[in-house]
Amino acid sequence: MFDLIKGDLQELEKALVEAVTSSVDIITEIGTHLVAAGGKRLRPAAFLLAARCGKDFSLERAMPLAVALEMMHMASLVHDDVIDSADTRRGAATANAKWGNQISILAGDYLFARAFSLVADKGYSTRVDVELARLISDLASGELIQNKEIYNASCDVEEYYQRIAKKTANFIAIACELGGDVAELSEDYIKGLYDYGYNVGMAFQLTDDLLDLTSSTDTIGKPAGNDIRQGIVTLPTIRALEVSPDKDELHSIVTDRDMTDEMLQRALDIVRATDGLDYTQQQVHRFLEAAVKALPEEMPADIRENYEMLASFIGGRKY
Repeated sequence: MFDLIKGDLQELEKALVEAVTSSVDIITEIGTHLVAAGGKRLRPAAFLLAARCGKDFSLERAMPLAVALEMMHMASLVHDDVIDSADTRRGAATANAKWGNQISILAGDYLFARAFSLVADKGYSTRVDVELARLISDLASGELIQNKEIYNASCDVEEYYQRIAKKTANFIAIACELGGDVAELSEDYIKGLYDYGYNVGMAFQLTDDLLDLTSSTDTIGKPAGNDIRQGIVTLPTIRALEVSPDKDELHSIVTDRDMTDEMLQRALDIVRATDGLDYTQQQVHRFLEAAVKALPEEMPADIRENYEMLASFIGGRKY
């Protein structure tokens, strides 16, 4: 999918290992574990593609920001796993499962701070500092919105979209935007990149929510149905709560903090029996169409092709 920047991403892996290496052994141990767990590297990839839209691309100049973006993503996942009491991610043990909540929270804090230190004094524009700060604020506020609504079975679709925008879409949008900024592109060009990233991010989170309801633990690397078990209502469930003849039973289950495995399975069966999955998939395609449409006309053909491939991957992703 990212053939154009395959070499860039290989250098990113090396730079990530270097960035998490510390004189404090536990920091190196946790950081190395997180890097080794892998991931799609979607955010730095989106950034690097945008940065390559400029005339004078320099990987040396772009790399610190690419690493910072991925480290911020890693930090947010560490904190999310503590909040969700998650034991596995990507098929591997989470930091909190290996080292406990206190150490994991501190490790996440360290990664955020380390990310900012990587971009300090690198000659980036003021926009980089402003947008990275907004990124972290959005991550935190999105989590707070979600936490406020757990086990409430809210059917407010706009609030749901606001939450996933802050937790996922804005991050990818900012990654694309900052790539355009580093490339010194026009404001209209940068806006197109931002809009692409936002719409791709919305689609990405919607597919995540679908996979939580349709995939096995072996496929997605974390327990299936975990959102419902955690009291988190996503779009397929919101739809089911509106249209299912068993919506009262579903409401009773998703608001029960003592949910059993049998109750979870019943909730999954109710949601799957409605058009909630198809309805959500329709929204995925709507956002992806908007993403591709937002790509600037003057974008180089090879970069456009990679962005279109990313949109296609998200539309059909199984993990």
